[in-house]
Amino acid sequence: MAQKPSVPKGTRDFNPIEVHRRSYIMDTIKSVFESYGFQPIETPTFENLDTLLGKYGDEGDRLVFKILNNGDFLSPFRKSEVNPIESDLNDVTKQISKRGLRYDLTVPFARYAVMHQSEFALPFKRYQIQPVWRADRPQKGRYQEFYQCDADVIGSKSLIQEVDFIQIYDEVFDRLGLTTEIRINHRGLLTALAQLIEAPDKLIDLTVALDKLDKIGRAGVVEEWASRGISTEAIEKLAPLFDTPNSFQDQLDMLEALLGGFPSGREALNELRYIFERTNDLGLRRANLRWDVTLARGLNYYTGPIFEVVSSEVKLGSIGGGGRYDDLTSVFGGQELPGVGISFGLDRIYLVIEELDRFPKSVANETQLLFVNFGEAESNQCLKWARSLREAGIRCEVYPESAKMKKQMSYADRKAIPFVALVGNNEIESGQITVKNMSDGEQTSYSLSSLTEKLKG
Repeated sequence: MAQKPSVPKGTRDFNPIEVHRRSYIMDTIKSVFESYGFQPIETPTFENLDTLLGKYGDEGDRLVFKILNNGDFLSPFRKSEVNPIESDLNDVTKQISKRGLRYDLTVPFARYAVMHQSEFALPFKRYQIQPVWRADRPQKGRYQEFYQCDADVIGSKSLIQEVDFIQIYDEVFDRLGLTTEIRINHRGLLTALAQLIEAPDKLIDLTVALDKLDKIGRAGVVEEWASRGISTEAIEKLAPLFDTPNSFQDQLDMLEALLGGFPSGREALNELRYIFERTNDLGLRRANLRWDVTLARGLNYYTGPIFEVVSSEVKLGSIGGGGRYDDLTSVFGGQELPGVGISFGLDRIYLVIEELDRFPKSVANETQLLFVNFGEAESNQCLKWARSLREAGIRCEVYPESAKMKKQMSYADRKAIPFVALVGNNEIESGQITVKNMSDGEQTSYSLSSLTEKLKG
């Protein structure tokens, strides 16, 4: 018996309607990106492992999919007495794998920027819409293969870029009919928190746990801090983070009192003040901008303002995020290029729109008209009329065989084709096309030009 087919866990097939809907989201994002001057690039599906590893923190590195070397990947061990089963896993990985599937689009972009920096003007504004892979545990809204839709600017330290990205988030989600909350924080504040507890070496431990507050709650964060070696006294100093005021000004006052004595804290507060004031001047269509002092974004490369976007209507985790990474490109040996970028989570955005039933009906983009095939002479005429309709932008098709009428009408039903053209000798002689409306069964005759106008609607 043949084995039942399946797809790898964390991956999915997409049917035609899903593909059309996903394209609708991507086209919306692309349109807004381009209206702000961003240009598209693409990078390879896989990168050298030394490009990827060490950029995402220990947790991120573990989620990178490694690709086995071509050919006899165990040859290094065959030539020695070392047993790979008894060896350190990291050492074995280095021997048998030199490449990995890209984990995100930001690190490959930084590598691209260093390799091609003589080819573009600064600041360089790029966008990229491609799949990424993470060996994460699959669950609702989280997959091992998924698309990211990124926009980045490198070569500018201006906070105008952050203000623009907030506007981009607001405009994209407004066009998609979604109400969102854009959360913002600053890595400089997190650095100041580590200095506050006199443990600058614990910055990563501090932020990785803090970033999970929504998932594991205050008690869970405190427990993880303790497990990571943060003292009880230090945790007590961090307690105000869990009871921050709601208003921006009150939060500012609280954090200035707590962290204003540290240079990184003062600079971060000034930058956040600027971003909020400029955004307030411009206004937002339907998004709400909120300062979240617990937002950490647990990726090592962020150095300044950081973002996260969530739906205000559906509880499904973040649907976008990003931040500033002023020293990322230097790790690849190029000149240090300041950068900032954001990402849209296509798959989660899809789930939110689907749950709210807000996909426009026109997104389906299905066949508008089917020509029934009554025989060779009739189908030849149908092919000519179909060509003319397609040139006018009408989506139509000719049934390929002169099968029984029931079979052809069943095909139209299953594809939800709204109109069927019935072309026989009378239609060929008169030039009038008989069209059946599949919703009410009514039949009407049209000239080619009048049918074109009707279907253009």
